[in-house]
Amino acid sequence: LLVTMVIAVTGIAASLPIGIVLALGRRSHMPIVRMFSVIFIEFWRGVPLITVLFMSSVMLPLFLPEGVTFDKLLRALIGVALFSSAYMAEVVRGGLQALPKGQRYAGLAMGFTLPQTYRYVLLPNAYRIILPPLTNEVILLTKDSSLVYLLGMGVQQYELTKFGREGISDAGAGLTPLVVAGICYLIITVPLGLLSRHFETKTDRVKKS
Repeated sequence: LLVTMVIAVTGIAASLPIGIVLALGRRSHMPIVRMFSVIFIEFWRGVPLITVLFMSSVMLPLFLPEGVTFDKLLRALIGVALFSSAYMAEVVRGGLQALPKGQRYAGLAMGFTLPQTYRYVLLPNAYRIILPPLTNEVILLTKDSSLVYLLGMGVQQYELTKFGREGISDAGAGLTPLVVAGICYLIITVPLGLLSRHFETKTDRVKKS
């Protein structure tokens, strides 16, 4: 369970700032920055996570200098962070687009530069809008961490699903380990789902008021 939480939390913590930068880059008026952001986002959104994990496990060491190796768990974390950042970028971009254009003009009229307008005006207001879909991305990332077991990490790095799969081979265990793993995922994701509904209801109340 600890490895599962490390993958999910690290993936979220790393992908959110990258996603914000990509979202701002996609809205940029600089063609090179916008093109790079669009290509990055569309590439990672168009590739299945399982392919990303295998590429990070098999292909990444080929691009490293001789004698430099990464732990398989670290490779998985890099792949998950890059994959999730593309989806985070679209969530943030959607929140920014939902804001009235007048907020941007108001920030500039107050003497803020464009970066300051995003920092003090647009992003804080967009944060309220993106909380529900952001929570959904957290839930999806937590469940998708189960694919990491396909990388064949060591015993010290057993992910929750892999632990359940290995437990099936134990004498008399049956499907109990997988059932327990499923219950653990429910314990994690159900409160997050309720939290998402709470944020959504709170956001609707703010809009109506």
